[in-house]
Amino acid sequence: MGPRGRRNIEKPKNFKQAIKNLFFVLKPFRGWIVISIILAFVASIISILGPDKIKEITNLIVLGLSGEININKIKEIALYLICLYLIGALSNYFVNFIMATITNRFSKTLRSQISEKINKLPLKYFDNNSYGEILSCVTNDVDTMSGMIQQSIGTFVSSITLFIGSIFMMFKTNYILAFVSIGASLIGFLFMMVVLIKSQKYFQKFQDELGSLNGHIEETYTAHNIIKVYNGYEEEVETFDSINNEMFESALKSHFFSGLMHPFMGFIGNLSYVLVCVVGSYLAINGTIDFGVIVAFTIYARLFSQPLSQIAQVASSFQSAGAASERVFEFLEVEEMQDEHGIKTHLDKNDVKGEIVFQHVKFGYDEKTIIKDFSSRAHPGDKIAIVGPTGAGKTTLVNLLMKFYNITDGDILIDGVSIKNLTRENIHDLFIMVLQDTWVFEGSIKENISYNKEVKFSKIKEICQKIGLDHTIETLSQGYDTILNDTETLSAGEKQLLTIARGMIKDSPFLILDEATSSVDTRTEELVSLAMDSLCEGRTSFIIAHRLSTIKNADLILVLNDGNIVEQGTHEELLEKNGFYANLYNSQFQKIN
Repeated sequence: MGPRGRRNIEKPKNFKQAIKNLFFVLKPFRGWIVISIILAFVASIISILGPDKIKEITNLIVLGLSGEININKIKEIALYLICLYLIGALSNYFVNFIMATITNRFSKTLRSQISEKINKLPLKYFDNNSYGEILSCVTNDVDTMSGMIQQSIGTFVSSITLFIGSIFMMFKTNYILAFVSIGASLIGFLFMMVVLIKSQKYFQKFQDELGSLNGHIEETYTAHNIIKVYNGYEEEVETFDSINNEMFESALKSHFFSGLMHPFMGFIGNLSYVLVCVVGSYLAINGTIDFGVIVAFTIYARLFSQPLSQIAQVASSFQSAGAASERVFEFLEVEEMQDEHGIKTHLDKNDVKGEIVFQHVKFGYDEKTIIKDFSSRAHPGDKIAIVGPTGAGKTTLVNLLMKFYNITDGDILIDGVSIKNLTRENIHDLFIMVLQDTWVFEGSIKENISYNKEVKFSKIKEICQKIGLDHTIETLSQGYDTILNDTETLSAGEKQLLTIARGMIKDSPFLILDEATSSVDTRTEELVSLAMDSLCEGRTSFIIAHRLSTIKNADLILVLNDGNIVEQGTHEELLEKNGFYANLYNSQFQKIN
């Protein structure tokens, strides 16, 4: 299901719509599904035809008790039944094989679509939703849907065929026993419908609570050390217990109601079986039917009640899958970033001069305005520092420049070209970005530094030597080939140096440093500052810093407060003004009473 296919999927408003969307996603597999349905139908027809032949064998045996048994006729029927049931067994095998194949391909396709969707979502979505919720959608919800597909489609077709076929054969054999068997089973069918309606809301709540639980666990284990240090263990356990109890209650109720169906339908089946035996015996004594009819009808009674029990089980799976699919399709229908296929303007990073102009930029989250009216110009090669108190809009400004968010009003120009006329991919290619939060993945140090780039080892080593990381790497077990995992880790400062080296590998005209030296000690900070000065040469640089001592040599310092520039100039000029910047700078050396 590509982008075109998703246009036909409606946002699920209820269980019915979610199931409809689910079958729409299965459309590419409809050919194989039709084949499996046909095979399931064949297997069911064979099950229905079998009792009629068993009735003939039974009557031959009964007649043989008072005379000679027709062994040849019995052998003929027995051979027919063996062939018949062998075909049925093969049909069931291929049904299961086809559905298992469809299920795995469906899961693979759906997870690929979710992965593709994640890459198209705006940063705002991840700011408002926990990673655990998204992981639950990729894992638990998709698995629930896949389980329903594998277990339910073939079973549902077989059950319907057996149900209708059994009714036909029962009325064909004896209408009195047919009414007896059907009458008992109708009670179970009505009970099943009541249970289905009652339990659906609990299945939906269970899936929602499961996502919340995964989100809480992901957040808790990410901040495990912080929780220990602040003795927040009991509070987090209470939160976990609260979510877990809610999940327990919904799971208990949903499984209780769904669990009622199978034993109750089994009871109805046994009741039908007993009634057929009692009424059949009475009719046989009166000579209305022969003994073979009773034997055949006991099998028909089982074949008739069995589909109802299977349908109840399928309905339970449908409820879980419906609740899961609501979450999955709701995620797939989240508004994506603006489509940029129509944008043809492109800036080659090798030809960019390096000028950036902010023209009356305004931006806000929902109804809260963060950047009120920001205007500034960065000349090629300038080193621009952005400072200000927490919440002043420093990082937000960078997010707008990188087009992670779209500006509300105004414009940002790169070499005279509006970022509205450039693709995000093009803009990201123009910038080196080193963030405050470090990110390393399980792989060698070389792979972490050269991420997404083909780089010679000599270049990697040269950069690591320049920022003072080379000595640390050489002390590791495998040097640059050391795999970073649970056994081989780096300190927070070393990880930050590694991400800085990764940024230096990328040869782009613009540089953004968002608190890049915040996790480094004073000695390492001096080494990094020297490396940064070298990196900034020939590049237009934006540096967000709380340590104002690190941006003394900036060409221009922009002081932000409440989304506006309150002051701008060099370090010395701003100190002479003795204004907002001077207060920020001097506050670093003041003793708090």
